[in-house]
Amino acid sequence: MNYLRTAMLLAAMTALFMGIGYMIGGQSGMMIALVIAAAMNVFSYWNSDKMVLRMHHAQEVDERSAPELFNMIRQLSANADLPMPKVYIINNPQPNAFATGRNPENAAVAATTGLLDMLSMEEVAGVMAHELAHIKNHDTLIMTITATLAGAISMLGNFAFFFGGNRDNNNPFGFIGVLVAMIVAPMAAMLVQMAISRTREYAADRMGAEICGQPIWLASALNKIAGGVERIHNPDAEHNPATAHMFIINPLSGERMDNLFSTHPNTANRIAELQKMAAGGMGGGRRGGQRAEPQAKGPWGRTQPHQTQRPKGPWG
Repeated sequence: MNYLRTAMLLAAMTALFMGIGYMIGGQSGMMIALVIAAAMNVFSYWNSDKMVLRMHHAQEVDERSAPELFNMIRQLSANADLPMPKVYIINNPQPNAFATGRNPENAAVAATTGLLDMLSMEEVAGVMAHELAHIKNHDTLIMTITATLAGAISMLGNFAFFFGGNRDNNNPFGFIGVLVAMIVAPMAAMLVQMAISRTREYAADRMGAEICGQPIWLASALNKIAGGVERIHNPDAEHNPATAHMFIINPLSGERMDNLFSTHPNTANRIAELQKMAAGGMGGGRRGGQRAEPQAKGPWGRTQPHQTQRPKGPWG
């Protein structure tokens, strides 16, 4: 990860936070916003991953409660030369996943029950490899902190409606400043999120394909996830839209086009790039270019008595 770029993006988010404070309360409002932003950066560094997992009601699992998923991630982590992250399952029918954590030593990956039920083990491995790539690239810290700051900026814009128009405060822009804070600030925060997320998804796709060794597994998974996101509503994501850029595919309804207001690149473009990798020889040549077919279905992320043995993958 380019740490200079990361620092610049965090500075941009802090400056935006201060700018909103100035529009609401003048210089005193800007200073208050600076103090809040600094405190949030420190707090987010240590706690933002826990906050995001809590927002989506993620439950930690281990080798006993989710043996196949846990062992899969352990093997993929070894492939990526990463420490074993904490593993979480989100009880949500929409197929999706994300990674979080301030560094590889304090990282976590989360998958929804919808992902585990709808995808084959090979496809799940492709998705988890993508999330591990975000951890290896040190994307998770900036993505998680940005989610926290973007949510705060949107909230501050809402506060402007109630407090910004008061004649007794130091607002130098009056009602115009309030409107800017209400409308422009959340959009600006979204643009910063996109600057962070969109380019990082292609990089994580490439590295994820290398970690699992089969680009077509991830390509097939992206196709299924995109279809599932279109059909299945995700209430937790809708209530916390600032976290949308963290997921492998945008979980929000109506946000899947590759345009100015999308937090993710176009899924078809991502699949095409992965198919090029497969056609180029990674994952067994022509066989790697075939679509990965699902194995037996079911909530295999949870322990079941007398589980049927599934075909083995790179997780052993």
